[in-house]
Amino acid sequence: MSEVSDTFRSRRLVKLQDFLAAQRGLVKDYLSAISGSAGRLVFSLVYFIALANALSIPDFGLFATASAAGVMLSRVLALGYVSSVYRIAAVRPRLIGVFTAGFLLMSLLSLPALAAASWVTFALFFAGTMPATAFAVVVAAEALLWRPTELVIIVNNGMGKFGRAALLAIIGAAMRAVAAVALIAIPSAGLVAWTWTYLAANAVSLVIGVLFFYPRQPLALKARLYFTRLPAALYVAGAEMLFYLQMEFDKLLVLSIGGAQLAGIYAIIMRLVDLTAIPIRAFSMMLVQKLMRTPDMLARLKVRAGIEGAVFIVSTLALLAIGVLLYFFPNALGRNVAEAAPLVVLAVCVPGLRNLVEYEAELLFGRGQMLIRAFNLALLAGVKGVLLVWALASITKTADLVLSLNWIFALIYLASALLTYSALRLPAKSV
Repeated sequence: MSEVSDTFRSRRLVKLQDFLAAQRGLVKDYLSAISGSAGRLVFSLVYFIALANALSIPDFGLFATASAAGVMLSRVLALGYVSSVYRIAAVRPRLIGVFTAGFLLMSLLSLPALAAASWVTFALFFAGTMPATAFAVVVAAEALLWRPTELVIIVNNGMGKFGRAALLAIIGAAMRAVAAVALIAIPSAGLVAWTWTYLAANAVSLVIGVLFFYPRQPLALKARLYFTRLPAALYVAGAEMLFYLQMEFDKLLVLSIGGAQLAGIYAIIMRLVDLTAIPIRAFSMMLVQKLMRTPDMLARLKVRAGIEGAVFIVSTLALLAIGVLLYFFPNALGRNVAEAAPLVVLAVCVPGLRNLVEYEAELLFGRGQMLIRAFNLALLAGVKGVLLVWALASITKTADLVLSLNWIFALIYLASALLTYSALRLPAKSV
C-alpha cells in the first residue's frame, strides 16, 4: 500500500515540476513586464508630484483635462492601425515592416480627421478657459508623439520582448518626470510654458523609441492589404475613442460644469487613482495575448471571478495605502496635493471598479470582438455621462461628490460586467 502511495506522490511531484517548468517562461515574461510597471510607477509618481506643485490647481486641472482629451483624440491617428500592427507583431512578426508602412500611411490620411475632432473638442470644452495654442500643443504631444511611442512599446510586447517594452515605458515616464522637475526651477512658469516642455519630453521619448527599440525591418507599402482591413481598424479606432471617452469624460464634465479649480482637485484625485492601474495593465496585456491564442481560457466562472477579485483587491489596497499616507502626512506629496488629501480615501472603491471596467474591455479586444466592444463602450460612456452630470448638478459639497463616485463607478462596472460576459458566450473572432 505504501508503495502505491509513494508512486502516486511521485507522479504528482513530476506533474507539478512539469507545470512549473512550463510556466517558467510566463513567470519570467510577467516579471519583465511588471518591472516596467514598477519603474513607470515610480517616475509617474515623481512626475505627478512635481507637476501638481509646479502649476496652480486650476492650471493643473486644465492641463490634466487637455491631456485626457489628447489621449482620446490620439486614437484617431492611423484610423485604428495600431491594433493591426500589434496583432501582427504577436502572431506574424515577419510582417511588421509591411504594417508599419500601413500605420504611417493611415496616420497621414487621418490628420484632417484628427484636426477636425481637436477643433470641436476645444470649442466645446476649452474655449475661453485655455489658450488654443496650448491645447493644440498638448494634443500634438499626445497624438503625434506619444501615440507612436506607444506603438513601439506595443510592438515589443506583441513580439514577447517585454523587458525592452518595459524599459521604453520607463524612459517615457522618466522624460516626463525630468520635464516636470525642470519646470519647478523655471521662475513664473505656467501652463503655456509647461505644454511646450511636455511636447519636448514626448519628442525625446519617440526618438529614443524609434532609434533603439523598434524592430529593424524594411518598410513595404501594400495598400490593398491595408484597405481590406480598414473596417476592422475603424472599429478599433472607434472603440478606442469610446474607451477613453468612457475613462476620461468625467474630467471634461467636471471642467465644463464645475470650473478649473474643481477640475484641478478632481484631476489630482483621479491621477492617484490612475497610478493604481499601472501594475494591473501589465497583467491585462499578457492575458490579452494569451486570449488571442486560446480564446476559451476564461470559460470557467471560478477563473473569471478569481481574476476580477484580485484586480479589485490590489487596486483598492493601493489607494488605501495612499489615502492613509496622506491622512497622517497631508503634505507628503506637496502643498497643492494637500488640499485634496482628505478626499482621496473617500474614493476607496473607484480604482478597483475603474480598473475592472478597463480589464473587461481588454477581454473583448483579446477575443477580436471589436464591434461588440465598441457598442459596449458607447453604452458605458453614456451611463457615466448621465450619472456624472446628475452628481455635478445636484451635489454641492466636494467631499460628497467624491464619495458619490463609488456608487457611480459601481453602476458602471455592473453594466460593463453584464455586457462583457454576455458577449463572451459568443464565438471569438480570428486574429
